[in-house]
Amino acid sequence: APGQPPAPPAIAHQSGGCGVAGGRMTDTRRRVKVYTLNEDRQWDDRGTGHVSSCYVERLKGMSLLVRAESDGSLLLESKINPNTAYQKQQDTLIVWSEAENYDLALSFQEKAGCDEIWEKICQVQGKDPSVDITQDLVDESEEERFDDMSSPGLELPSCELSRLEEIAELVASSLPSPLRREKLALALENEGYIKKLLEIFHVCEDLENIEGLHHLYEIIKGIFLLNRTALFEVMFSEECIMDVIGCLEYDPSLSQSRKHREFLTKTAKFKEVIPISDPELKQKIHQTYRVQYIQDMVLPTPSVFEENMLSTLHSFIFFNKVEIVGMLQEDEKFLTDLFAQLTDEATDEEKRQELVNFLKEFCAFSQTLQPQNRDAFFKTLSNMGILPALEVILGMDDAQVRSAATDIFSYLVEYNPSMVREFVMQEAQQNDDDILLINLIIEHMICDTDPELGGAVLLMGLLRTLVDPENMLATANKTEKTEFLGFFYKHCMHVLTAPLLANTTEDKPSKDDFQTAQLLALILELLTFCVEHHTYHIKNYIINKDILRRVLVLMASKHAFLALCALRFKRKIIGLKDEFYNRYIMKSFLFEPVVKAFLNNGSRYNLMNSAIIEMFEFIRVEDIKSLTAHVIENYWKALEDVDYVQTFKGLKLRFEQQRERQDNPKLDSMRSILRNHRYRRDARTLEDEEEMWFNTDEDDMEDGEAVVPPSDKTKNDEDIMDPISKFMERKKLKESEEKEVLLKTNLSGRQSPSFKLSFSSGTKSNLTSQSSASNLPGSPGSPGSPGSPGSPGSVSKSTSQTAAITTK
Repeated sequence: APGQPPAPPAIAHQSGGCGVAGGRMTDTRRRVKVYTLNEDRQWDDRGTGHVSSCYVERLKGMSLLVRAESDGSLLLESKINPNTAYQKQQDTLIVWSEAENYDLALSFQEKAGCDEIWEKICQVQGKDPSVDITQDLVDESEEERFDDMSSPGLELPSCELSRLEEIAELVASSLPSPLRREKLALALENEGYIKKLLEIFHVCEDLENIEGLHHLYEIIKGIFLLNRTALFEVMFSEECIMDVIGCLEYDPSLSQSRKHREFLTKTAKFKEVIPISDPELKQKIHQTYRVQYIQDMVLPTPSVFEENMLSTLHSFIFFNKVEIVGMLQEDEKFLTDLFAQLTDEATDEEKRQELVNFLKEFCAFSQTLQPQNRDAFFKTLSNMGILPALEVILGMDDAQVRSAATDIFSYLVEYNPSMVREFVMQEAQQNDDDILLINLIIEHMICDTDPELGGAVLLMGLLRTLVDPENMLATANKTEKTEFLGFFYKHCMHVLTAPLLANTTEDKPSKDDFQTAQLLALILELLTFCVEHHTYHIKNYIINKDILRRVLVLMASKHAFLALCALRFKRKIIGLKDEFYNRYIMKSFLFEPVVKAFLNNGSRYNLMNSAIIEMFEFIRVEDIKSLTAHVIENYWKALEDVDYVQTFKGLKLRFEQQRERQDNPKLDSMRSILRNHRYRRDARTLEDEEEMWFNTDEDDMEDGEAVVPPSDKTKNDEDIMDPISKFMERKKLKESEEKEVLLKTNLSGRQSPSFKLSFSSGTKSNLTSQSSASNLPGSPGSPGSPGSPGSPGSVSKSTSQTAAITTK
């Protein structure tokens, strides 16, 4: 039929004579897989079970029932409808439509079981079990009904050279009508007609009868459009397939015939990288290649109306690939030899390239498998040692081999990133950082020679998948996230950031060509992703290695996209509203490169202008007090003339209100507390994260709960606000001193101090005073971690009066 779905896959033969279902022995003749057709016209496996037919009172009729062999649950309950068209295909398949867009199929393990159920269906519908289809699929016209009554079968002209035109016209006239297509297909099957046509083809070629060859092209193309598996099996058999391709060389619309057979026999060479002992497998590989060639190269691109007519051809290729993967997977000797030769240093380069290309194609074929079969496929490859083999191949000089190995690696990462992570963490215990699989991937990304960095973009995507906590296994203690990120920042992060650090030692990028800029933009994209998803791991790395200062050097790049990447990185950090980051930004004066870029951009209204203004607008709207004060105190002179937006004037206003409150702490104290509620809650969240970093137990603490010493509950607002004003005075004094020192020092060579901080787990609060929130490292009762210096600017003992208060 025009919309006939492809045939579903045959059931996997998992057991020998008998299967056990529900605790009793069951004849395997009744063992079936249930399939439904999805929107993409692919068959979805709904499970394996045992089929029976019986009268169901609720449905008022004989029905097909399938019970799952795993737990006996009902997989299918379908009434045998007298008007439904059931089809029997390939001896072991029964296919039908339950509703307009709901196709079902039963795939039997044995032909005998299929025949048995088919007889039941035919019995209910009053049909002869020898037919392959029980009903006409579409209502025919009255004329066709009359034809059907008067002539039960289609009479084909005798297969002779002189009648080729008549045969071609008959095939063409039958295609629009479902009934006539059905009759034509049956006639072609029953009379062995295709083989007779191919004999005439040889005669026409010998006589150079071009007109006859053109008719044969039309006939064979029409037979393809009948979309029948039984006909394909004849046409694609070893003895017929090359003649079928020969017929399709003589397209009447082309002035010259195509040389498809010559290409397949002389140009396309079958390379047996490892000898295949199974003749059936070898034949299946040849057949699949040729049928794929017919689909892609020989048959004309189908029109919109013909698209569905070749669905069975797609299915034929699809299930051949499934079979090939299954047969290869079961051949342990073949796979063992393959991996042994891949990793053997004695294997010459050409041979290794063939082996890697074979493995890549093998993995590509696996995409056709059902999810549970794909699981088994990748487990087999993993057990065979595919990851250590890839590591060896990626370390080689041959670029083509490395490229194919990268494609294989991408299949593995997309399928199961946890498997790859587990492997790299295990190998880290035995190998140096240089030869770790992830570091090899990073190096290939950095050294990609393609001007457009196509390979680097692919590898960056794979790295992003590997470091994404969203796809890490979530166990009770989140071990994979903790362990893998710890490993990545210790062994791999320095390799990833090496090009960035090497290029930013001065005030502007040392190399600023397009390819370098593209690579640095990719690295920054991944680092920005880490800032968003890795919390304390990346925070420690950025602050200890002074990464943000180096990144902001790229604001001076001539490539706008790279400068914007650097800005986006900083914007992501500021968006976290994390006081540790904020103190680092202020201490190193890291708004300077942004302000310079803003001024250099001049009055141009472009993305750079908008992005920088948006960053300052975010600081104003979110009322990030420390950054507001820092920007106004240090850069107001440069920004005060910008009046086409109110952002900077608004920041100045925020700053003045802040100063006012410090000078008059009693003023509006309660509003101040409420306004800072969110800010202070963030400080608590931050504290929790840092405690996770130091592995302090916090399981007894529920989210949002505050544990406060009783004595603090009586504190009044004056006690809270007074230390803020003291702190701000000290802070301003300290910053002016720091500024003098910083101006005298060479900024580009300065290392930022190490921020290694710890907290006592005894006291937690969801609302702390600004003083204690800003100076957490020095707060009372918070001893430093062993061997870590206190943070510069620790609060003196006088702040011990400021502990925590609780609000509801």
